Amino acid sequence: MSIEVTNETGHAVDEAEFAALARHVLDAMHVHPQTDLSITLVGTEVMSDLHVRWMDEPGPTDVLSFPMDELRPGREDAVTPAGLLGDVVLCPEVAAVQARAAGHSTVEELLLLTTHGILHLLGYDHAEPEEEKEMFALQRRLLLTFLAGRGADGSLERTLP
Repeated sequence: MSIEVTNETGHAVDEAEFAALARHVLDAMHVHPQTDLSITLVGTEVMSDLHVRWMDEPGPTDVLSFPMDELRPGREDAVTPAGLLGDVVLCPEVAAVQARAAGHSTVEELLLLTTHGILHLLGYDHAEPEEEKEMFALQRRLLLTFLAGRGADGSLERTLP
């Protein structure tokens, strides 16, 4: 699997941690190991432009997902076909504001948003209450199992719904 993490901002992040999270999520969702994914961190101006262009909504947002091959989660006995999963675009400046409100770090918020974005690429949505319940529970489980494996202190777990 090729996971490319690009930071186009001045915000310091450990790109390897984002790649490791993406590998964890894709493995857990039984996505073929040769599937490609791009994660890009951008500033508010770029995110605002993308948000208007693709969602017809003004201002920056926290995360946007751009699916490519419309891959869906596999199963333990049948992984997805190999392909191009798509792009997740994150805005650290928006994430920092959300992190303060939620009581955790900006990096933790960005990891949460990365997980959220990957789930959108895999076809999950939260438009309806049942979809939201399923997606957010899965998002929480995936992120917490990743953090537990990394020896995180659990601060994000205390702030997740």
